[in-house]
Amino acid sequence: MPLQGEYAPSTSAWAREQAERFEATNGAEANDMNGMPIIVLTTVGARSGKLRKTALMRVEHDGDYAVVASKGGAPEHPVWYWNMRKHPHVELHDVGHKHDYIARELPDGPERDAWWARSVEAYPPYADYQEKTDRLIPVFVLERAH
Repeated sequence: MPLQGEYAPSTSAWAREQAERFEATNGAEANDMNGMPIIVLTTVGARSGKLRKTALMRVEHDGDYAVVASKGGAPEHPVWYWNMRKHPHVELHDVGHKHDYIARELPDGPERDAWWARSVEAYPPYADYQEKTDRLIPVFVLERAH
């Protein structure tokens, strides 16, 4: 069931404009960052309960997706990380389709290692971001809700 609620646009103009343009055109426009494909992830705010939209790098494998809470290697997690921890039901919009997914944070281990490798292949700067921070950058796998 699609997420319901009030949309709270990002306070970052470029992030808000990219997510909104991607959604308005079903991914025909604003569908990349630095030449690499993105998806738009809709989460429910952990504190506000409002819908939040974030453009993230596209990491897909066999119909499942991963999202990487890198925040560019900052010492703290991005806000959307906390949203997904509290509300794992998310909506993922890829070019041409939008579906509900259930997010699951991957613990350190073989499954995370495989998704991390896919993530770095899709967006090589993730490796640099991990080098910049002392925290293990969280990886969530998103599996389609039925």
